[in-house]
Amino acid sequence: MNRMDLQAILTCAALGFVACLTLIPSIRRHHATREGQNIRSFHHTHGKSVTRFGGVGLAGAFALVAILAAVFYSERLRFSTDVVCVVGAMAMFGLGFWDDCRPLGAKLKFTGQIVIAAGVYMAGVGIELIKNPFTGETVVLGAWGLAASIIWLVAFTNLINLVDGIDGLAGGISLMLMCLLVCVGFGSHSYSTLLAAGTAGALLAFLYFNFPPAKIYMGDGGAYFLGFLIGALTITSSHKGTVAAALLAPLFAMALPILDVTLAIVRRGLKGLPIFRPDRQHIHHRLVGIGFSRRRTLLTLYALSLACLAMALAAFWSQGRLVPILFGVMFLTILFSARCFGFLQDWLAVRKAVGTSLQLRKESRYALAMMTWLEMEAERCDNLQELWTSYLFVTRKLGFAQVRLVLERDTDFVWKSQTSSGTELLRRRHELRLANITAIEYCAEPSAMPTTVFEHLTELAAETWMKVVQRWQKANGQPIRFEPAVMNIVPLVEPGRVLVANAA
Repeated sequence: MNRMDLQAILTCAALGFVACLTLIPSIRRHHATREGQNIRSFHHTHGKSVTRFGGVGLAGAFALVAILAAVFYSERLRFSTDVVCVVGAMAMFGLGFWDDCRPLGAKLKFTGQIVIAAGVYMAGVGIELIKNPFTGETVVLGAWGLAASIIWLVAFTNLINLVDGIDGLAGGISLMLMCLLVCVGFGSHSYSTLLAAGTAGALLAFLYFNFPPAKIYMGDGGAYFLGFLIGALTITSSHKGTVAAALLAPLFAMALPILDVTLAIVRRGLKGLPIFRPDRQHIHHRLVGIGFSRRRTLLTLYALSLACLAMALAAFWSQGRLVPILFGVMFLTILFSARCFGFLQDWLAVRKAVGTSLQLRKESRYALAMMTWLEMEAERCDNLQELWTSYLFVTRKLGFAQVRLVLERDTDFVWKSQTSSGTELLRRRHELRLANITAIEYCAEPSAMPTTVFEHLTELAAETWMKVVQRWQKANGQPIRFEPAVMNIVPLVEPGRVLVANAA
């Protein structure tokens, strides 16, 4: 029996691999013929235009596996749960893909996720009871099952999306989780196990194109699809008598994303920013910041995720009885890793973070208001000179003493405050790679603001500059190109050196 089960699992995995390997090149070719694909977000640090439609390949391969598995292994199909999982996953992919094509906004996307998760629960896939692995007691959730199911499905949906910030990370973690689900379901002859195997094969093919340097990204469509599918398949796997173990095992496997997202929520809450607002302070950004290459960063996070995966398997095979010990081991592993990478001092500086929180939140409210005005003002600007002047007005109001726009060919635009004292300034540089802009650098007087506030404001200001330039381009239909002739600035030194523009 197990041999037949293994054959079916390998067949579905191979089918998913071949299907995704065939679809991805077609998606990339189609992307090459599309216009406007060079719009990027500030937190994306890749240096060239890369399509975000990789989720189409993953969802397409999944749909093919789901159909053929239903045809050839129809005896395993349970309409009340398996078909609902497939439909729910494709619906969540559709929501994310819509956002990839035309941004919907955080509130609308979150509402859509809740509606899909509630629909899946009403159709028969949800957390209805929990079995205590120590006493064997079963707790019926009743009406609380709806809330628990929605939180579970929406949380997994967003976890994968939030960690999709570096080439190969979200895909690699999803692959590990799909392998975990295959191990959990092996020998049960279930249709959901075949879906997990097919998705694992598709992810393996996707990672061939997504490994650094990435040639394609999964986008919100792929991240939503994978996150929801992991959450839904976990629920269907929990109906095999080990409810607590089947639900706890993925939590161990997702320990790294959960930690990263928890820190991001706390960080953004202390700064007064929306919790879904992207930034460059995730664990992978920090590793790159201390000198790790992208590939080394990815492999380091893979190693930590594999250790968490081993704990997840131990939690399932012990039917939850080893959970307290495993939580202790996981805590020590995270603590040791944080110490090795130099994160421990920052993570433990809670008192300092809380102490500056009120000031950060106040500065955030003011900065976000100014930047909202600037984004609207971008559509009214007739040229880049006017846009740059409006931006300098905002940076002055935020308290910056200098702004340096770094262009290709070692050419700069530098604005310096006339009231600068000449003392040693706080400096912060952000890489942008937007048209012929390579970076933007900010300076401020140490007496004007604390270092923590300065670094926070520079990130907001750099992100806004990227947004307003892209918004200006969309409104005017003109290419972005910053040159002395375009900006109407007379060079004060030789061409190719520093250009100084004193704002009026």
